[in-house]
Amino acid sequence: MRINSVISQVKLSLLKAIGYSAALFIASTTLNAAEVPAKPVKADTVLEMTINATNELNGTVHSRAHIPMTAGVNGRLEWLAEPGDYVHQGDVIIKMDLLPLQLKQAEQKSQIKRENINLAYYKNELIRLEKLRVTNSTSQFTLDQTRSKYELAQADIEIAQLKLSQVEEQLSKAISTAPFDGVITKRYVRAGTDVNRSEPLLKLLDTEQLEVRLFVPIKYLAHIQKGEELSLKANGQQITAPVKVKIPSADARSQTFEVRITIPPHLNESWAAGQLVRVTIPVQASTPTLTVRRDALILRKDGVYVVKIDTDNKVHRLPVVVGKGNNDRVSIQGNLQHGDQVAIRGAERLEDGEKVKIQ
Repeated sequence: MRINSVISQVKLSLLKAIGYSAALFIASTTLNAAEVPAKPVKADTVLEMTINATNELNGTVHSRAHIPMTAGVNGRLEWLAEPGDYVHQGDVIIKMDLLPLQLKQAEQKSQIKRENINLAYYKNELIRLEKLRVTNSTSQFTLDQTRSKYELAQADIEIAQLKLSQVEEQLSKAISTAPFDGVITKRYVRAGTDVNRSEPLLKLLDTEQLEVRLFVPIKYLAHIQKGEELSLKANGQQITAPVKVKIPSADARSQTFEVRITIPPHLNESWAAGQLVRVTIPVQASTPTLTVRRDALILRKDGVYVVKIDTDNKVHRLPVVVGKGNNDRVSIQGNLQHGDQVAIRGAERLEDGEKVKIQ
């Protein structure tokens, strides 16, 4: 009996010790749970905004004027500008041998002087015969003949003056000036050559008025409008410029239409005609949609998630469908609203219901 009593007392002591230990464990666990600090995260706001779906195409810089220059008259070429010469509007770039035209000009002036002398003679003769006709001292035939010669002399002076104007007009064309500021890009002949008036001698490039010409697939015709701002990138520089010209006519082979964009003047020194430029164009109609920062997306094998932070600073992992985007933000579809807070840093290891502290 005594041995049984001792065994019972030992069992009772063991049960009390186990219960005491369990109580301590439960209390410790509860205390630790209460003392777990909120995890720090960075958050951003869900915004409803319009994001354009875009694509990048290659455009080419062109000058609005790259024209051949001619002499304007037949003759011997005396001087012309060199390739690479920068010229200003009004500078002489082509000069013909002026001597043959100057001789014609002097000859025509002498001819006009001769005709004036002839006109003066017939004028005086006409006045004399009109006085004699009053007294019937001359015939009407002689008077009419003299009047006709006087009028012909007047016409001869007009013809001579017109010929002089033609010579002077040729003289003005014998010296060609630059119609705009630019650079000589090509020379076709050298000084001393006999040339025709329509023969190209130089090619002049306007370096002050540049534009980008872009050929866009016809399927994007409705998404590009005249005056719309587009992004252009080249030489490490990025600008926005408006569409100046939209030509809604598709090329039969390439099925593209042409768009022209004016380049701001401050880029004339760093962008050159013939250079390639990357142009960003819209490729879809724009509609408002919910957007988040790209950093808010959590990519997993079973899908894409974001971590929403509620008003009690507790987190909820929500699946989303990602749509189009731009550099910083993407459109999403999911159980979110405009103004909701989502974690963008420190969200990868959070579990539903955990409490966080927004930094």
